[in-house]
Amino acid sequence: MSLTDYITGVQHIGIPAKDLDETIAFYEKLGFEKAGDFPNGDNRCAFMRLGNLTIETYNGEITEVRDEGSISHISINTTDVDKAFDEAHKLGLNVIDSEIQSIPSFWDNGIRFFNVLGPNNEKLEFCQIL
Repeated sequence: MSLTDYITGVQHIGIPAKDLDETIAFYEKLGFEKAGDFPNGDNRCAFMRLGNLTIETYNGEITEVRDEGSISHISINTTDVDKAFDEAHKLGLNVIDSEIQSIPSFWDNGIRFFNVLGPNNEKLEFCQIL
């Protein structure tokens, strides 16, 4: 088996928001619909969807938002996060999480995910919606 056996494509792109409600309104003007609005501890996260493009925008733990904008991560949809995690280690990828992470408040049953760093320090999140 290989890592590609457990992934199906891009799941979402993560963009930190200075003002989450303003960001939601902006994407709604562009025709996006709010697919989800979830608590995450003291913070909030919204998923905005237009066709097959999903943007995760969130407040809290905001990275520096540069003049030209900021993308936090690209999420890759995975069908089996445990097997993908094992394969990522076998491939020698730069896995940043020591274990699989979870956020139980996202979607109906939560998510499980882990992150790797690419060669340009881009963060790729391998995420399974439960």
